[in-house]
Amino acid sequence: MPENEMEFRTERDTLGTVAVPAAHYWGAQTQRSLQNFAIGTERMPEEIIRAFALLKKAAALANCELGKLDERRCGLITAACGEIAENRWAGEFPLKVWQTGSGTQSNMNVNEVVSHLCARMDPEVEVHPNDHVNMSQSSNDTFPTAMHVAAVCALEERVLPALEALTATLRRLEEENGDVIKIGRTHLQDAVPLRFSQEISGWRAMTEAAADYIKASLPALRQLALGGTAVGTGLNCPAGFAERSAELLSRLTGHEFVTAPNKFHALASRDGMAFAHGALKALAADLMKIANDVRWLASGPRCGLGEIRIPENEPGSSIMPGKVNPTQCEAVTMIAVQVMGNDAAVGVAASQGNFQLNVFMPVIAHNFLQSARLLADGMDSFRRNCLEGLRADREQMAAYLRRSLMLVTCLTPRIGYEKAAQAARLAHLRGISLKEAVLQSGFLTAGEYDGVVDPANMV
Repeated sequence: MPENEMEFRTERDTLGTVAVPAAHYWGAQTQRSLQNFAIGTERMPEEIIRAFALLKKAAALANCELGKLDERRCGLITAACGEIAENRWAGEFPLKVWQTGSGTQSNMNVNEVVSHLCARMDPEVEVHPNDHVNMSQSSNDTFPTAMHVAAVCALEERVLPALEALTATLRRLEEENGDVIKIGRTHLQDAVPLRFSQEISGWRAMTEAAADYIKASLPALRQLALGGTAVGTGLNCPAGFAERSAELLSRLTGHEFVTAPNKFHALASRDGMAFAHGALKALAADLMKIANDVRWLASGPRCGLGEIRIPENEPGSSIMPGKVNPTQCEAVTMIAVQVMGNDAAVGVAASQGNFQLNVFMPVIAHNFLQSARLLADGMDSFRRNCLEGLRADREQMAAYLRRSLMLVTCLTPRIGYEKAAQAARLAHLRGISLKEAVLQSGFLTAGEYDGVVDPANMV
C-alpha cells in the first residue's frame, strides 16, 4: 500500500513522537531506523531475529525466577517471543543491516514488537519495551549473544549435517571405485598412477577435516555476552542472571551455551566469530578444489579429459545444441568465492571498534550467516545433483594409463633415473610407447619390462 494511503498511529520515544504504520507492531525507534537507514536491500538476517526472540524469552524467565519480573508479564513476553521464534511475525522486522554498529535498533525492534504483541494478548497489562522486555539487558550484550546463538544453530543444524551427508556420498564413491586404476596428474601434467578411490579419499578427507575445524570453533561461540549489559560490568543485572539465561537458552535451542567468563572480552571482541568464519573459509577452499577437480575430470564429452561422467541436468547453451555444462560445480565455486570475500569482511570488522564495544556487529552477522546458508545449501545441491550421479569412465581411464610415460618411474630402481628419463623422452619425441622406447634403447627385454611395469604395483 502506498504510504499516503496508510493509516498511522503515534508512538513516542525519548526524542519525541513518531508516526508509525498502524498495521504494524513495531514502535518509534524501529520507525526512526527505517527512516534514517534506507540503505541497500539487506535486512537483518532472520536467524538473528529468531535468536533475539529466544534470548528475550530466556531473559524473561530468568528475571522472573530471580524476582525481578512478575509472572504475568513473564508469561506474556515468553508467549510473544515464542510466536516470533516460529517466524509468525517476519514482516515486523524490516530493519537493514546497515544501521548502528551495535545493532541497537534491531534490539529495540524486537523489544517493541514483543511489547505490542503482549498488548495484543492482554491489553490490561503494560509491558514496556525497555523496562520489561529489555530488563537486565543492553543492546551491547544482546546483539553479540544473538550472533553467537544464531551462529551455533547455523553450524550445528545446517552446515555440519550437509557436510556429513557430503562426506557419506564421497565415502560411498570411494568404496565403489577401489578397483579402478588411473593416471595421476600434478601441475596439470601426467604423473604416476593411483586408484580412483585414493583420489576420492583425498576429497573425503578434506570434508572430514573441514568438519573438525568447524567443531573446533564452536566452544568460543557457545560463550554468551548476556549479563555484561552496557560495558561488561553487568550494571542493572541481578546476580545469577547471566548463568541462568545461558542455561535456559541451551534448553530452548537444544544447543549448549554458557555464560562468557569475561564479559569485557565478550563485548569488545568478535574473535570467536572471525575464528569460526575462518573454518567456513577453509571449507569453501576445499569445496573449490573438489568442484574444480570434478569439472576437469568430467571435461569433454569428446575433447576433454572425460575420465568421469556427471549428471546432465539442463541444456548448457542458447546457441550450441546438445551442450551440457558442469553447472553444479560452477555454483559451488561461486559460493566459495563469496565466502572468501565474506571472510575478508568479517576479519576486518572483527578488528574494529573502540574500547568496550565492537561496533561492526551487524555486518559480521550478515556475512557469517550468509556464508553458512550458502555452504549448507550449496553442499546439498552439489551432492544431490552431481556427486550422487558421478560415475568413472573406466575405459577412458585405462586408455590414459596405457599411454602415460610416467609409468617409467617404476623403472628407476632397475635402470636408474637417467636411463629412465632417456626412455621417456624417446617415447615422447617419436610418438611410440614407453615399452617400445625401453626395448629400442636396450635397457630391458620385453619380459623384464613386463615384470617391472605393472600399474597395480605402483598404487
